[in-house]
Amino acid sequence: MTILVAVVTYNSERLLADLIDGLKVGLSGLKWHLTVADNDSRDGSVETVRRLAPEATVVEMGRNAGYAAGINAAVAASPAHDAVLVLNPDVRLTPGCVARLQEALKEPGTGIAVPNIVDGAGDLIYTMRREPTVLRTLGDAFLGARRAGRFPLVGEVVADERRYAVEQFTDWAEGSTMLVSAECWQRCGPWDESFFLYSEETDFALRSRDAGLRTRYVPDAHATHLEGDSRVSPGLWALLTLNKVRLFKRRHGRVRAGAYWAALLLRESSRALLGKAPSRAATRDLLSPSRLRETPGPASVVR
Repeated sequence: MTILVAVVTYNSERLLADLIDGLKVGLSGLKWHLTVADNDSRDGSVETVRRLAPEATVVEMGRNAGYAAGINAAVAASPAHDAVLVLNPDVRLTPGCVARLQEALKEPGTGIAVPNIVDGAGDLIYTMRREPTVLRTLGDAFLGARRAGRFPLVGEVVADERRYAVEQFTDWAEGSTMLVSAECWQRCGPWDESFFLYSEETDFALRSRDAGLRTRYVPDAHATHLEGDSRVSPGLWALLTLNKVRLFKRRHGRVRAGAYWAALLLRESSRALLGKAPSRAATRDLLSPSRLRETPGPASVVR
C-alpha cells in the first residue's frame, strides 16, 4: 500500500526540516511518496524541499491558489497511491501514527481517519466536530465553544476530554492531519477550491459522510500540531466565519442559511463588543453583502 503525503506550503521554509524528519518517523515501515504544492512562497520553501527531499514531487502553483487547490494539485501530480495523507507543514507525526490510521481505514464505513492531536505544549486539541447547526452556533454564542461542546445538541466542538480516549466516528475533524482512502477520494474528491481556506475539510468530510464513508477518530494514533493563527488574525477569523455561512447555504439552502447567519452574527457581534479584534472583523464582513457574495481569495486574508 502506497501513501501519498500531500503538503501545501506558503512561506513555510522554517517548518520544513522538522516536517520531513517527522515523516520518516511517522511513516516508518510504510511505502510513501511526498508531494508538496507550493502557493507561490516568497521564501526558500521550494528550494528547501528539493534539497531535503530530492525524491519528492514539487508542484509550483505560481500563485496563492488556496489550500484546497494545493491539495488537489498535489494529488493530481502524484504517482499511483492507495491513500492520501493530507498534512499541514506544522504537523509533527509520532512513531506508528500513520500505520495506525491505515489500519483504521479498513474498518467498515470509514473513508477518513484522523489522529489524536496535541499542541506544541502537549495539550490536547479538541479536533472532533459535529455538523454545524443554528442551535450549536447559538450554544457557542451563549455558553462558549468548550462549555457548549460538552453537550451534543448545542455544541459543535466535541469538548469532552473523555471522548478523546475512545475510537469513534465524528461528523468531521480539523483538517491538519487526515488519511483519506483512495476510494473516498475517488467518490468524493476533489476538494472544493471555492473555499480558498477554511471549511474545505468540513465540506469534504460531510460529503464523504453523505456517501457512506465517515470520519473515524483514532485515539492511539498521535501527532502534534504547532497550530496556525486563525484565532488571532482578524482577516483569517473573518474568512473562517464567512466560509461557515457559505458552506451552510450550500447544504441547507437560503432560508435556513439566513438563520445560521443571524446566529453567527450574534456570536461575533457580542464578542466584538468585548473588544475582540477578530470578531470585529467577522462582524463587519457578515454585515457586508459584497463580502458574503464574493469568492474567497488572498485578498480575503490580507486586508
